[in-house]
Amino acid sequence: MSNEMTEALVGLAESREIPIEKLYSILANALESAYKRMPDSYEYAWVTIDPATFDIRVFAQELDEDGEAFGPEYDVTPENFGRIAAQTTKQVLMQGIREEEREMKYEHYAGKEGEIVTGIVQQTDSRYTLIDLGRVEALLPQAEQVSAGPRPESGARLKAYIVEVRKTVKGPQIVVSRTHPGLVKRLFELEVPEIADGIVELKACAREPGHRTKIAVYSHDQNVDPVGACVGARGSRVRMVVNELNGEKVDIIPFNEDPYEFVAKALSPAKVKEVRIDETTGTATVIVPDFQLSLAIGKEGQNARLAHRLTGWRIDIKSETQLAEEALAAEDYANTEEWADGEWIVDETTGEQKWQPADGSAAMTLEEWNAGGRDGDETAEEVEPVEASDLVASEEAEPTEDEPQTE
Repeated sequence: MSNEMTEALVGLAESREIPIEKLYSILANALESAYKRMPDSYEYAWVTIDPATFDIRVFAQELDEDGEAFGPEYDVTPENFGRIAAQTTKQVLMQGIREEEREMKYEHYAGKEGEIVTGIVQQTDSRYTLIDLGRVEALLPQAEQVSAGPRPESGARLKAYIVEVRKTVKGPQIVVSRTHPGLVKRLFELEVPEIADGIVELKACAREPGHRTKIAVYSHDQNVDPVGACVGARGSRVRMVVNELNGEKVDIIPFNEDPYEFVAKALSPAKVKEVRIDETTGTATVIVPDFQLSLAIGKEGQNARLAHRLTGWRIDIKSETQLAEEALAAEDYANTEEWADGEWIVDETTGEQKWQPADGSAAMTLEEWNAGGRDGDETAEEVEPVEASDLVASEEAEPTEDEPQTE
């Protein structure tokens, strides 16, 4: 009987991938609980099992007023304890094995958040998709699925990114994602040995699932081209990633510490003429040729949006024509402001009305003003002449109580 029980436990441990010592511990705890339910049992007692002979013994000690064990250990094994053990073993052992399996599965996946797993689609509907990972099932919620792509078909193999491992009474619940940017990073690690070896580092990733992804890569070896390593021979490596993402476009950008270069490259495939950085506002103003403006912005602003997420800079894209128009408008405004500041005066020698600019430049007659004296501005608005006597009278007049006094 002892050999049969030992062999049965060994076989059970191997089939469930549980250490044999753990099974003995589960069984001992179950028998201890069974003993304490017996009448006249000791409060402080424990069960030992000899693995060689499968001899089961119960030992006990007395407890003092403080609940501490003291005195000699007594062998208090009941005469009919073998029958009790036989009745208890199967029920409690299987329950303990299930709990141990759930705990082992949780511990196995608890440290794998942020990793990629491959499974087979078991069931899919409008709420979630179940993916069989072998020992457990993973949950792919609708919010973590690419809305632009087709719904996964049952039986299809799928790679997903582990975002959370929850511990429940029914075992571990693994939540995976197909939209997380980490999925792209892990796929490139699988396809590009230089990334797995640490020679090429994936610095940043910006993604709009199902549409486009931009990644920034950097090489720690000057002899290794980071973009070429990720693209592969004839695009073989990046093609594998694109196929796994169901045709999602991937732009590979060389990372650069210089924000001017990094922002310019991040707007690829558009060609950038100039980048202006304002560190106080965190804004990068990008100048592009007129024919590159729509390409730089992208469809519904997608290219500019991804470049912003990739670089961290707020990007303002302008064409050369827009920049020139803004510069001209600013110059006109400055000229207008310059000539707008001043006052009408009367020349004491001639008695002629003139406009005296606030910048101290030469006074201008009414005819010169109306003729467009402001750098030849022919569109200058006509100014009605004002009588000199009116100007003098207005200067000498004292303000009334109804009128506010002005300087």
